[in-house]
Amino acid sequence: MNADNPAPYPYSGPDDMREPVLAALSRVVDPEVAMTIVDVGLVYGVDVTPGRLHVLLTMTSAACPVADVILDDVETELERVAPPEMTIDVELVWKPAWTTDRMSARAKSFMGW
Repeated sequence: MNADNPAPYPYSGPDDMREPVLAALSRVVDPEVAMTIVDVGLVYGVDVTPGRLHVLLTMTSAACPVADVILDDVETELERVAPPEMTIDVELVWKPAWTTDRMSARAKSFMGW
């Protein structure tokens, strides 16, 4: 995170949506590791335009048994902060592949790394 982008992923959009989107995504927990998807590093980017909130998301593996749960939770949490007329588009991507390097310091500490 830095002063220009206080989020652990690339963000493009209005400043007034930055924190609510980060808070919403931080409420979504990966049930396999009991940490937020933000701490695990599953969020690859967020782009907010006047009519669309687009999130690039990955999973720790293509065989993730809880991917549907996580995707549903992301949409539910984003619906709480997005204006009602905004389309929410959560896109599951596999490139670049997720690695433990994407995890926050807090997540690495939690895992004992």
